[in-house]
Amino acid sequence: MTYPEMAKILFAFYAVLIASGGIMAVAAKSLVRALLGLILTLFGVSGLYMLMNAPFLALMQMLIYVGAVVVLIFFAIMLTKGADRGRESGTISCGQGLLAILAAAAPAALLSWVCLHGKNVAREPVELSIRVLGKALLNEYVLAFELISVVLFVAMAGAVLLGFERRRAR
Repeated sequence: MTYPEMAKILFAFYAVLIASGGIMAVAAKSLVRALLGLILTLFGVSGLYMLMNAPFLALMQMLIYVGAVVVLIFFAIMLTKGADRGRESGTISCGQGLLAILAAAAPAALLSWVCLHGKNVAREPVELSIRVLGKALLNEYVLAFELISVVLFVAMAGAVLLGFERRRAR
């Protein structure tokens, strides 16, 4: 089996993994099962980064998103949900389902159109060393990098506070 054939097979595998994880995350009745779907999707994205020969991005995807963000969301779910853990609040009407499909199809259609008709789309990736990427994150993008950590901290602190308030109210 040649390398291009193997790459196509792996791409199909990761695409199926991402799509099935996304469907699982959206369709699950339990928040914990939805979180498992999110984990599956993030693992698939990490695999796509590896397929694109970007091991640093794949590792950061695993460490930051799968390792930190998913754990943060898991703790937030466990701390804020009470006795009704895993139950949905209601059912989705036909109109809501149609709006959800349109909301998902609109960005997909726009991105497809840009990829097919865009003239300034980069066809070949630019080689960038990890040293240059690290310097950019700590110089030009340091504010965005720090704001992400503040947002995650505030979300976790809010989840803990809500968890304690609900326990105190019981």
